[in-house]
Amino acid sequence: MEGEQIYTIPLRGAKKVPRWRRSKRAVDEIRTYLAKHMKAEPEQIHLDASINEKVWEKGSQSPPPRIRVKAMKFEDGVVEAELVKE
Repeated sequence: MEGEQIYTIPLRGAKKVPRWRRSKRAVDEIRTYLAKHMKAEPEQIHLDASINEKVWEKGSQSPPPRIRVKAMKFEDGVVEAELVKE
């Protein structure tokens, strides 16, 4: 494992799309944020089911404004992210 980092990812970009598409956009925001900050391709980002459950917790129309994730990058370039337990 190369590195481990905790990020607070803002999801305000999800407000720019129609209400019924906001949670899907929030998941895309998380993936692109991690790709940029962990220097990886978006296809190499693996999101844990706990992140998906947290984003979709209140349905497709109201994702959380921000989310805290722990990201781990491995030698082969794959990044795995999971929800930080508060």
